[in-house]
Amino acid sequence: MAAREASAPPPRRLRLAARGDLRHRAHPEARRVPRAAAGPGGSRGAPGATLASHHAAARGTLPFLPKELYPVLFKAAFADQRTLVLQDLVRAWPFPVLSFGKLLRRCRHCDRALLQEKPSKLCVQTVILGVVAYLNDALEDRHRRPSERQCLQVLDMTGLQDDGTDYGPESMSLWSRTVTLAKACIDVSKRQSERVKRASKRRKGPYSSSVTLPPPRPVSVEVRVDLFVNSTSYGVLKDALQSNAHSALRLKCRDFRAEELSIASTVGLLEFLDPASVRQVDLRFNNLGLSGLRVVLPHMAKFTNLVSLKLPYSNIDVRRLSAGTEGSLHYFAAQLGRLSRLKELNLGSSRLSGKLRQLLGDLQGPLESLELAFCYLLPNDLCYLSQSLHAPALKKLDLSGNNLSDSLLQPFQHLLGEASSSLLHLDIMECRLTDAHLEALLPALCRCSRLRYLGLFGNPLSTQGLKNLLQRTVALPDLRLVIYPYPVDCYSEDLPWPPSSSSLLNGSVDKEKFSRVSAELQQMLLSSSRADAVWTTNLCRHSTLDYFNL
Repeated sequence: MAAREASAPPPRRLRLAARGDLRHRAHPEARRVPRAAAGPGGSRGAPGATLASHHAAARGTLPFLPKELYPVLFKAAFADQRTLVLQDLVRAWPFPVLSFGKLLRRCRHCDRALLQEKPSKLCVQTVILGVVAYLNDALEDRHRRPSERQCLQVLDMTGLQDDGTDYGPESMSLWSRTVTLAKACIDVSKRQSERVKRASKRRKGPYSSSVTLPPPRPVSVEVRVDLFVNSTSYGVLKDALQSNAHSALRLKCRDFRAEELSIASTVGLLEFLDPASVRQVDLRFNNLGLSGLRVVLPHMAKFTNLVSLKLPYSNIDVRRLSAGTEGSLHYFAAQLGRLSRLKELNLGSSRLSGKLRQLLGDLQGPLESLELAFCYLLPNDLCYLSQSLHAPALKKLDLSGNNLSDSLLQPFQHLLGEASSSLLHLDIMECRLTDAHLEALLPALCRCSRLRYLGLFGNPLSTQGLKNLLQRTVALPDLRLVIYPYPVDCYSEDLPWPPSSSSLLNGSVDKEKFSRVSAELQQMLLSSSRADAVWTTNLCRHSTLDYFNL
């Protein structure tokens, strides 16, 4: 991999933070580093900038630096894409844990939160290469006394942003990180095997009896990571997980996501995951159906810390059950009940009409996040939900794609009332809600005093309906993101009434009309001293709240 040195300066506060510590606390050898005439950004003579900018100087200085400077320099090198310096920092990391979440967040030296930005492909690859190089060094020298600088045991890569949006060539998606890590694990495992073979041959040599080597010290790094696998990457991830038992580089999965995998492949990977470390399993587009879930779900009971289970687009249809599939539904519900710590459940795009009580009735505790988008719900489903132990605990609720305009409207009002003290995130997109329906919902909606997010896109609302909504909800202090639909009076042609979701999504919007409406809404927010609130029709630029970030 070609490493490059970027020219943009690291954050000034990082340079200043490093300056004083380097000047007064570093080993005498460190103070001999040649100074640049002017550091990046014009900070003349700042040793922190020198280290971030000049690889040769940094490499010679690292053994003499106080350990406390490593995190500051790591963030500076990561921000500035100083890959050679970054790899040397990782290779000589003086702490047991190297955590992206702790090192790349906002700190007193730098307000920039790199963790919230799309991760740099170059820097992530460099860190992985640095860990592999560290292990190679340690494995070669493990008969010797370990250096106090060689103590890395855990690389924590969880928490890097992956909002599902398009990634450019400079950033690295979760899928790419998974493949890169898997290949690194396989490479380290192969190198280990080669070393074992060489050592075995030496022991069998003519002089082996005269040489007594001390037992090798154990060397390994555990990589805590979120994994995303599909049919393309299944083979390499399976090989990496299989090598976990004996490899010096071991994957420990926190959140596991799989798409377009067969039942056998899904079960095979689940069996390799560490039971205590998994908190989320996300299986989507796998076409499992009730029969497939009957096979897969028993393998999740071993995940004692499983909090989130996502099964959207799993081809579950309970509307016309035969005698055999009725048994599968009971078994599915019973297996859900075995997940004692479950707090989030996503069954989106399943056909669950009239079966919600049966599905959720065996759960041991209340759900805090429930996603039932496009699930063909019936009034008795929402009646059950509003009377269940889940309603007063719900923080996130997604009922998008269910027709709330008719017989579901009243039970939905009741559900909102029961969840009003806890609800933070509400998605009711494409629910056929008109101005009159929204007016009926507003009293219950306005009682949701902690609401942060409201998704209304794809509903046939008018400009006046949106203005009324804004005026009534502007008093909700935490409501900072509203995804609203294009008003029906801003379409270029007459819409059929009531318009279908496809008519609203595919219809032509008059840009001038909508621009005026958007400006009026923004002015209303400013006049209400709510410049902090974002009202937008953009579904992509504003990611919804993840359950673990609520």
